[in-house]
Amino acid sequence: MKINAEWHLKNKMPKNPTLEQRIKWHLAHAKNCWCRPLAGKILEEIKKRGIKT
Repeated sequence: MKINAEWHLKNKMPKNPTLEQRIKWHLAHAKNCWCRPLAGKILEEIKKRGIKT
C-alpha cells in the first residue's frame, strides 16, 4: 500500500478528537491515502451510521 505523505502532512488528526472528528478524518483518509484500509471500531461505527465508504 502506498502512503500519500503530502495529504498526511496537510491533514493531521486533531488532538483528543471527538468521534465525529475521527469519522470525518478517517473517511477523508480513505479517499486520499492508501496506506491502510478502514478497519476496527471506526469502521464499525461508520457502518452503524449507514455512511457509504
